[in-house]
Amino acid sequence: MTPPHRAWVEQIMGLPVSVHLRGTDPDSPRAYRQVAAVFGYLRHIDAALSPYREDSDLSRWERGDLSPADADPALARVIALCEDARTRTDGWFDPRGLPDPRTGAPRYDPSGLVKGWAVREAAAHLADLDGYGWCLNAGGDVLVRTPPGHPPWRIGIEDPDDPGLILHVVTLRAGAVATSGTAHRGAHILDPHTGRPATAVRSVTVTGPDLMWADVYATAAAARGPHALAWLDRLDGYDALMVGASGLVQVTEGWSVGEPGLADAAAG
Repeated sequence: MTPPHRAWVEQIMGLPVSVHLRGTDPDSPRAYRQVAAVFGYLRHIDAALSPYREDSDLSRWERGDLSPADADPALARVIALCEDARTRTDGWFDPRGLPDPRTGAPRYDPSGLVKGWAVREAAAHLADLDGYGWCLNAGGDVLVRTPPGHPPWRIGIEDPDDPGLILHVVTLRAGAVATSGTAHRGAHILDPHTGRPATAVRSVTVTGPDLMWADVYATAAAARGPHALAWLDRLDGYDALMVGASGLVQVTEGWSVGEPGLADAAAG
Protein backbone atom coordinates (compact mmCIF):
# COMPACT_ATOMS: atom_id res chain seq x y z
CA MET A 1 0.00 0.00 0.00
CA THR A 2 1.26 3.47 -0.87
CA PRO A 3 1.69 5.63 2.25
CA PRO A 4 0.26 9.18 2.49
CA HIS A 5 1.76 11.45 -0.18
CA ARG A 6 2.28 15.22 -0.35
CA ALA A 7 3.88 17.34 -3.11
CA TRP A 8 5.27 20.88 -3.20
CA VAL A 9 6.36 22.87 -6.29
CA GLU A 10 8.31 26.12 -6.58
CA GLN A 11 9.94 27.96 -9.50
CA ILE A 12 13.70 28.14 -8.88
CA MET A 13 16.57 28.46 -11.37
CA GLY A 14 13.98 29.30 -14.01
CA LEU A 15 12.33 25.89 -13.81
CA PRO A 16 9.80 23.98 -11.68
CA VAL A 17 11.30 22.15 -8.73
CA SER A 18 9.04 19.65 -6.98
CA VAL A 19 9.38 17.64 -3.79
CA HIS A 20 7.21 14.54 -3.39
CA LEU A 21 7.13 13.06 0.09
CA ARG A 22 5.68 9.73 1.21
CA GLY A 23 5.38 8.78 4.85
CA THR A 24 3.25 8.53 7.94
CA ASP A 25 2.58 12.26 8.20
CA PRO A 26 3.88 14.32 5.25
CA ASP A 27 1.92 17.31 6.59
CA SER A 28 3.88 17.36 9.86
CA PRO A 29 5.73 20.56 10.86
CA ARG A 30 9.05 18.71 10.61
CA ALA A 31 8.33 17.60 7.03
CA TYR A 32 7.42 21.18 6.11
CA ARG A 33 10.64 22.50 7.65
CA GLN A 34 12.82 20.04 5.74
CA VAL A 35 11.08 20.70 2.44
CA ALA A 36 11.40 24.45 3.02
CA ALA A 37 15.12 23.93 3.66
CA VAL A 38 15.45 22.19 0.27
CA PHE A 39 13.88 25.12 -1.55
CA GLY A 40 15.84 27.63 0.52
CA TYR A 41 19.14 25.97 -0.34
CA LEU A 42 18.33 25.91 -4.06
CA ARG A 43 17.36 29.59 -4.01
CA HIS A 44 20.67 30.37 -2.29
CA ILE A 45 22.67 28.52 -4.95
CA ASP A 46 20.71 30.23 -7.72
CA ALA A 47 21.51 33.63 -6.23
CA ALA A 48 25.22 32.74 -5.97
CA LEU A 49 25.78 30.88 -9.26
CA SER A 50 23.16 32.02 -11.77
CA PRO A 51 24.57 33.22 -15.13
CA TYR A 52 21.34 35.22 -15.55
CA ARG A 53 22.04 37.48 -12.57
CA GLU A 54 24.44 40.39 -12.83
CA ASP A 55 24.89 40.37 -9.05
CA SER A 56 25.57 36.64 -8.65
CA ASP A 57 28.99 35.64 -7.35
CA LEU A 58 29.56 33.80 -10.63
CA SER A 59 28.96 36.94 -12.71
CA ARG A 60 31.00 39.14 -10.37
CA TRP A 61 33.90 36.64 -10.51
CA GLU A 62 33.76 36.61 -14.30
CA ARG A 63 33.95 40.41 -14.42
CA GLY A 64 36.95 40.34 -12.08
CA ASP A 65 35.02 42.03 -9.28
CA LEU A 66 35.27 39.08 -6.90
CA SER A 67 37.85 36.41 -6.13
CA PRO A 68 36.78 32.83 -5.40
CA ALA A 69 38.27 33.22 -1.93
CA ASP A 70 35.85 36.06 -1.18
CA ALA A 71 32.85 34.47 -2.91
CA ASP A 72 30.30 32.00 -1.68
CA PRO A 73 32.20 28.72 -1.11
CA ALA A 74 29.92 27.07 -3.68
CA LEU A 75 31.71 28.94 -6.48
CA ALA A 76 35.15 27.43 -5.83
CA ARG A 77 33.58 24.01 -5.31
CA VAL A 78 31.71 24.15 -8.62
CA ILE A 79 34.77 25.39 -10.54
CA ALA A 80 36.74 22.40 -9.22
CA LEU A 81 33.92 19.98 -10.04
CA CYS A 82 33.62 21.36 -13.57
CA GLU A 83 37.32 20.75 -14.15
CA ASP A 84 36.89 17.19 -12.87
CA ALA A 85 33.90 16.77 -15.20
CA ARG A 86 35.88 18.06 -18.17
CA THR A 87 38.57 15.47 -17.45
CA ARG A 88 36.12 12.60 -16.92
CA THR A 89 34.31 13.32 -20.19
CA ASP A 90 37.45 13.86 -22.31
CA GLY A 91 36.47 17.49 -22.78
CA TRP A 92 32.90 16.85 -23.97
CA PHE A 93 31.58 18.64 -20.89
CA ASP A 94 33.22 22.06 -20.86
CA PRO A 95 31.76 25.20 -19.21
CA ARG A 96 34.30 27.52 -20.84
CA GLY A 97 33.36 29.81 -23.72
CA LEU A 98 29.64 29.08 -23.71
CA PRO A 99 27.24 31.75 -24.96
CA ASP A 100 25.91 34.10 -22.30
CA PRO A 101 22.15 33.38 -21.93
CA ARG A 102 21.47 37.13 -22.12
CA THR A 103 24.01 38.51 -24.59
CA GLY A 104 25.38 35.53 -26.50
CA ALA A 105 28.96 36.56 -25.69
CA PRO A 106 31.34 33.75 -24.64
CA ARG A 107 31.47 33.18 -20.91
CA TYR A 108 32.06 30.57 -18.23
CA ASP A 109 28.73 28.85 -17.59
CA PRO A 110 28.69 25.86 -15.19
CA SER A 111 24.90 25.48 -15.37
CA GLY A 112 25.18 21.99 -16.87
CA LEU A 113 26.67 20.82 -13.58
CA VAL A 114 25.19 23.23 -11.05
CA LYS A 115 21.60 22.00 -11.16
CA GLY A 116 22.44 18.34 -10.54
CA TRP A 117 25.00 19.22 -7.89
CA ALA A 118 22.67 21.65 -6.09
CA VAL A 119 19.78 19.17 -6.07
CA ARG A 120 22.09 16.46 -4.73
CA GLU A 121 23.24 18.74 -1.92
CA ALA A 122 19.72 19.99 -1.16
CA ALA A 123 18.48 16.41 -0.84
CA ALA A 124 20.47 16.05 2.39
CA HIS A 125 17.61 17.87 4.12
CA LEU A 126 15.20 15.13 3.02
CA ALA A 127 17.59 12.38 4.08
CA ASP A 128 17.03 13.54 7.67
CA LEU A 129 13.39 12.42 7.44
CA ASP A 130 13.72 8.84 8.66
CA GLY A 131 11.05 6.50 7.36
CA TYR A 132 9.97 8.78 4.52
CA GLY A 133 10.34 8.17 0.82
CA TRP A 134 10.99 11.17 -1.38
CA CYS A 135 11.39 12.28 -4.97
CA LEU A 136 13.12 15.56 -5.82
CA ASN A 137 12.52 16.67 -9.42
CA ALA A 138 14.25 19.74 -10.86
CA GLY A 139 13.05 20.33 -14.39
CA GLY A 140 13.19 16.64 -15.24
CA ASP A 141 16.36 15.74 -13.36
CA VAL A 142 15.17 13.39 -10.64
CA LEU A 143 16.64 12.02 -7.41
CA VAL A 144 14.75 9.48 -5.30
CA ARG A 145 15.05 7.47 -2.10
CA THR A 146 12.71 4.75 -0.83
CA PRO A 147 12.72 3.23 2.70
CA PRO A 148 11.99 -0.45 3.30
CA GLY A 149 8.34 -1.34 2.93
CA HIS A 150 7.55 1.52 0.55
CA PRO A 151 6.88 1.09 -3.19
CA PRO A 152 9.57 2.24 -5.63
CA TRP A 153 9.26 5.45 -7.62
CA ARG A 154 8.33 5.27 -11.30
CA ILE A 155 9.95 7.98 -13.42
CA GLY A 156 8.67 8.66 -16.91
CA ILE A 157 11.07 9.68 -19.67
CA GLU A 158 9.49 12.08 -22.13
CA ASP A 159 9.45 11.41 -25.83
CA PRO A 160 11.65 14.24 -27.19
CA ASP A 161 9.48 14.45 -30.33
CA ASP A 162 6.29 14.78 -28.26
CA PRO A 163 6.93 15.74 -24.62
CA GLY A 164 3.30 14.94 -23.86
CA LEU A 165 4.08 11.26 -24.33
CA ILE A 166 6.07 8.92 -22.09
CA LEU A 167 8.75 7.03 -24.01
CA HIS A 168 9.87 4.80 -21.15
CA VAL A 169 9.35 4.33 -17.42
CA VAL A 170 12.26 3.76 -15.05
CA THR A 171 11.49 2.09 -11.70
CA LEU A 172 13.88 3.12 -8.91
CA ARG A 173 14.14 2.63 -5.17
CA ALA A 174 17.18 4.89 -4.93
CA GLY A 175 19.24 6.85 -7.44
CA ALA A 176 19.05 9.46 -10.14
CA VAL A 177 17.66 10.04 -13.62
CA ALA A 178 18.94 12.96 -15.72
CA THR A 179 18.06 13.95 -19.28
CA SER A 180 19.74 16.35 -21.70
CA GLY A 181 18.52 17.19 -25.17
CA THR A 182 16.71 19.58 -27.47
CA ALA A 183 13.05 19.00 -26.59
CA HIS A 184 12.53 22.01 -24.29
CA ARG A 185 15.38 24.42 -25.05
CA GLY A 186 16.23 23.65 -28.65
CA ALA A 187 19.83 23.07 -29.76
CA HIS A 188 21.39 24.69 -26.68
CA ILE A 189 24.11 22.06 -26.15
CA LEU A 190 27.30 22.88 -28.04
CA ASP A 191 30.05 20.66 -29.38
CA PRO A 192 32.93 22.10 -27.30
CA HIS A 193 35.44 21.23 -30.04
CA THR A 194 33.65 23.13 -32.84
CA GLY A 195 31.49 25.60 -30.91
CA ARG A 196 28.50 24.58 -33.03
CA PRO A 197 25.15 23.25 -31.75
CA ALA A 198 25.11 19.49 -31.23
CA THR A 199 22.10 18.20 -33.19
CA ALA A 200 22.83 14.51 -33.91
CA VAL A 201 21.04 13.42 -30.73
CA ARG A 202 17.53 14.42 -29.65
CA SER A 203 17.93 13.33 -26.03
CA VAL A 204 20.10 11.32 -23.67
CA THR A 205 18.80 9.99 -20.36
CA VAL A 206 21.31 8.65 -17.83
CA THR A 207 20.50 6.70 -14.67
CA GLY A 208 22.91 6.11 -11.80
CA PRO A 209 23.65 6.68 -8.13
CA ASP A 210 24.64 10.37 -8.32
CA LEU A 211 22.47 13.04 -9.94
CA MET A 212 25.31 15.46 -10.62
CA TRP A 213 27.31 12.90 -12.59
CA ALA A 214 24.24 11.53 -14.34
CA ASP A 215 23.49 15.08 -15.52
CA VAL A 216 27.09 15.73 -16.57
CA TYR A 217 27.28 12.45 -18.48
CA ALA A 218 23.96 13.11 -20.23
CA THR A 219 25.11 16.57 -21.33
CA ALA A 220 28.50 15.29 -22.50
CA ALA A 221 26.85 12.45 -24.44
CA ALA A 222 24.41 14.83 -26.12
CA ALA A 223 27.36 16.98 -27.20
CA ARG A 224 29.34 13.98 -28.43
CA GLY A 225 26.52 12.41 -30.43
CA PRO A 226 25.61 8.79 -31.23
CA HIS A 227 29.18 7.54 -30.75
CA ALA A 228 28.83 8.44 -27.04
CA LEU A 229 26.74 5.33 -26.43
CA ALA A 230 29.82 3.08 -26.33
CA TRP A 231 31.47 5.49 -23.87
CA LEU A 232 28.35 5.53 -21.69
CA ASP A 233 28.35 1.72 -21.70
CA ARG A 234 31.77 1.77 -20.00
CA LEU A 235 30.74 4.04 -17.11
CA ASP A 236 30.62 2.08 -13.87
CA GLY A 237 27.18 2.23 -12.27
CA TYR A 238 25.53 4.35 -14.98
CA ASP A 239 23.31 3.41 -17.91
CA ALA A 240 21.65 5.38 -20.66
CA LEU A 241 18.89 5.66 -23.23
CA MET A 242 19.64 7.72 -26.34
CA VAL A 243 17.23 9.04 -28.95
CA GLY A 244 18.98 9.98 -32.18
CA ALA A 245 17.99 12.72 -34.59
CA SER A 246 16.25 10.10 -36.75
CA GLY A 247 14.20 8.86 -33.79
CA LEU A 248 16.27 5.70 -33.34
CA VAL A 249 16.27 4.62 -29.68
CA GLN A 250 19.43 2.93 -28.36
CA VAL A 251 20.34 1.82 -24.85
CA THR A 252 23.42 0.69 -22.96
CA GLU A 253 23.77 -2.97 -22.10
CA GLY A 254 22.65 -2.57 -18.50
CA TRP A 255 19.61 -0.41 -19.23
CA SER A 256 16.43 -1.71 -17.60
CA VAL A 257 13.71 -2.85 -20.00
CA GLY A 258 11.23 -0.82 -17.96
CA GLU A 259 7.57 -0.42 -18.86
CA PRO A 260 5.12 1.82 -20.71
CA GLY A 261 2.43 3.82 -18.95
CA LEU A 262 2.02 6.56 -16.38
CA ALA A 263 4.72 7.59 -13.92
CA ASP A 264 5.09 9.38 -10.60
CA ALA A 265 7.51 11.96 -12.02
CA ALA A 266 8.58 12.92 -15.52
CA ALA A 267 12.17 13.34 -16.66
CA GLY A 268 12.89 15.12 -19.89
